[in-house]
Amino acid sequence: MSAPSALIRPTHPDDAPAVVALRTLVFPFLIRGVASTRQLISTPPAEQHWGGFVAEVDGQVVGWVSASRNTNTSAAVGEVSLLHVHPDQRRRGIGGALLSRALEHLAPLDLIRLRGRALPESLPFARRHGFIPSRQERFSALELRALPPLPAAPDDVRLVPLAGVDSRQVHQVEVLASADEPGDVASDAISYATWCADTWDNVGLDREASMGVEVDGELAAISLVKRDGARMWSDYTGTVPQHRGRGLARLVKLAALHRAAARGVTVAYTGNDAANAPMLAVNDRLGYRRVASQWSCVRELRPGG
Repeated sequence: MSAPSALIRPTHPDDAPAVVALRTLVFPFLIRGVASTRQLISTPPAEQHWGGFVAEVDGQVVGWVSASRNTNTSAAVGEVSLLHVHPDQRRRGIGGALLSRALEHLAPLDLIRLRGRALPESLPFARRHGFIPSRQERFSALELRALPPLPAAPDDVRLVPLAGVDSRQVHQVEVLASADEPGDVASDAISYATWCADTWDNVGLDREASMGVEVDGELAAISLVKRDGARMWSDYTGTVPQHRGRGLARLVKLAALHRAAARGVTVAYTGNDAANAPMLAVNDRLGYRRVASQWSCVRELRPGG
C-alpha cells in the first residue's frame, strides 16, 4: 500500500458542504444537512470531547471521521463515527491515517472500549484495526407519496406536534424508551443538556413534523423528524414501557410521516438494530423497504474493564 497522499487536518465549519456531499455519496441513506453539520463542527457538546477530521487531496475533501466519548452511557466508551473515503481515493492509506488521528484524539480519555460502524465491504479494514463485528444494523427508506391513512386515535390518546411540548418531557420519554433498546452500549446516562445539544437544539430537527402521543394527558410516545430539504431521517421513535402493546409507536411515527409529507418531505429514512423486532415490524407495516446494512464493531481497550 502506498503512503497516504492526503492532508489529514481538523475540520472547520466551512467544510460542511463538502463533508455532506461526500457522506451523501458514500452513505445516501444517512441524512444530516449542511446547516446541522456546520452546527456540529462549530459547537459540539463539550462533554463529548468531540473532534472531526477531514482528508484533503489537491484541496478537495475526500475523507472524514469524527471521534467522541459516548455520553449516553455510564461506561467509558468512545465512538469512531462515519469513517469514510471517496471511492476514487481508496486503497491509498487515507482511511488508516484518518483512523489514527481519531484514536489519537480519544487516547487521553482512558476508555475501556471503542465502537465504530462499517459497511459490509469495509469489514476487512475494521478487523485489521482490531474492531470486531458485533451487531447488524438495517437501514430502510419510504416514499411518502402513498402513506397508509392515519387511523383514529383511541379516546384516551391525543396526537400532538412536539413544537408545543416541553422539551424535558420529550427527553424523559426518550430516556425511558431507549433504556432497553438492543445494542452494544447501554443508554443509561442521557443527560438533558447533552440531549438538547444533540437533538432538541439541532437546526435539522423539524419540531412541527415531530410528533408525540399523550395518554390521559401524559406524553407516552415520540417520533422525531430530522430533515435535509425533501429528505428526512426518523431520528428516534419510542414508547415508554408502561404504554407499549397498544400500537402507539406505529401511530406516532405515521403521524410524523404525514406531517413531514405535508411540509414538503418526499422520502424518509430510518435505521434499526437487526434485533429490534418490534420497531422493524412497525417499519414493515408502514411500507419501508430495506436499502442498506452496516455492522456495529467493537474494539476492547481494557478487556473486562
